[in-house]
Amino acid sequence: MKVTQIPFKKTGFFSATMLDYLEKKEAIHPFYNNFPDITGFHNQIEEKQKSYRLQSRLVLVDALKKQYQGFNVSEKTNEYIESLKLQNTFTVTTGHQLNLFTGPLYFLYKILSTINLCEELATKFPEQNFVPIYWMATEDHDFEEINYFNFDGKKVMWNREDGGAVGRFSTDGLDAVFDVFSNHLGNSKNATFLKQLFSDGYLKHNNLADATRYIANELFSAYGLVILDGDDASLKELFSPIVKDELENQTSFKAVSKTIKDLEKSYKIQVNPREINLFYLGADFRERILFEDGIYKVNNTNITFTKAEILKEVDDNPKSFSPNVIMRPLYQEVILPNLCYLGGGGEMAYWLELKDYFEKVAIPFPILLLRNSVQVVSEKQANKLEKLNISLEELFLDQYDLLSQKVTENSDIQVNFDEKIQFLEKQFLELKEVAKKTDISFVNAVKAQERKQVKGLENLQKRLLKAEKRRQKDLVDRITLLQNEILPNQSLEERQRNFSEYYLEYGGSFIEILKSTLKPLLLEFTVITL
Repeated sequence: MKVTQIPFKKTGFFSATMLDYLEKKEAIHPFYNNFPDITGFHNQIEEKQKSYRLQSRLVLVDALKKQYQGFNVSEKTNEYIESLKLQNTFTVTTGHQLNLFTGPLYFLYKILSTINLCEELATKFPEQNFVPIYWMATEDHDFEEINYFNFDGKKVMWNREDGGAVGRFSTDGLDAVFDVFSNHLGNSKNATFLKQLFSDGYLKHNNLADATRYIANELFSAYGLVILDGDDASLKELFSPIVKDELENQTSFKAVSKTIKDLEKSYKIQVNPREINLFYLGADFRERILFEDGIYKVNNTNITFTKAEILKEVDDNPKSFSPNVIMRPLYQEVILPNLCYLGGGGEMAYWLELKDYFEKVAIPFPILLLRNSVQVVSEKQANKLEKLNISLEELFLDQYDLLSQKVTENSDIQVNFDEKIQFLEKQFLELKEVAKKTDISFVNAVKAQERKQVKGLENLQKRLLKAEKRRQKDLVDRITLLQNEILPNQSLEERQRNFSEYYLEYGGSFIEILKSTLKPLLLEFTVITL
């Protein structure tokens, strides 16, 4: 095994927002609190310790114990849960949708990054305890985002009617999905494990939340992972004051809208707030709460409340109020003694919209950490890359650029068009100085001729490259095939493949390799050659 670290910006798959954040550019400073380094964590511990109450710890521990009833709890996970009662215990959290059979590979990277960060913090801050949390997105209602996973280039899909919070979905019908998946796997020892994991997870549990908890627990409980379901009445009671404030004052809309005006000057906005950033949850629906003509209405239903009625409903039935993407992060930080949230680039981008809102409601804004990203390259693929003289950094180039570069390097015809264009532009620079002494029509004529001739050279360069690609078809085909194999759909494989493909080949050692490799505070992209 060989591990290579590459700067995130060299891969071409990360936004300007994330790259500026990692480089701590001045323009992005106002939108985060402490940076993910040891100094930042020292400051975050002090902030969170002052704000998080003992009563909240007791409610959290009680809720977790109830959620884990009927599941095998590892000794380490149990120790972590018990330690949450202590004032010197803090959490590090990642969240993920309830994707079928964990969904894309990065599910593993998120969780193992979180576990590894807790272990690293424990060595840096021996006076404190650190607990890795996986927040299950049980209240999401976009079923089309989670009802499939990719295996060996095929989409394994669960077809059922949509409606309501996905964590409450019955697992009925997943036996048919299991039959399809099983047929792809074969009968090896690793295949048998995967079949058993899928079967025990989805066919022996009644809802998607419990099924997902079972699978994540089987994969990561040895490392002490604590799995949390936010769709919980006692936890939502802790959040009730914020819910009431949202209903009465629309605080999130005002604060986030203000931040967006500043953020959008330099960066792309990920999400926009609504006037009320809450849903109302029913047995089979999750609908927006609207405020119209002095009445609170649940969209697409006949449910309405006066102000007094809806505030009473928050007290009587807190579980029915579900935060949307703007308020969910705050819910997490209210109920957890949390220091840091690990997520992907898209998640980090919308968290950056929220700092002013957190300050408005006096909740410490957590450290934001871009999760580890990984590209697995087999030894066979690495050998092919070497023979083709493609470095790991070059592997991530746009395919057109990669082919152009390698065809040019391999060509017998060495014509440096860039130099010729620069020389031409220099000649026209002298002509433009002469033209300035005449009239505007001659100046424009010189500029037009320059554009024409530069364009002509650029077209010749493209035609030569096209001809060389035809002449070097074998090289072009080999590079194209290899890059497409490593980067399916010209995307990072972590967004395309499911962990089962690698588990089938490497078994449990695949998770152990990731665990030993991922270094969350290094802030670099990881390539593992196996």
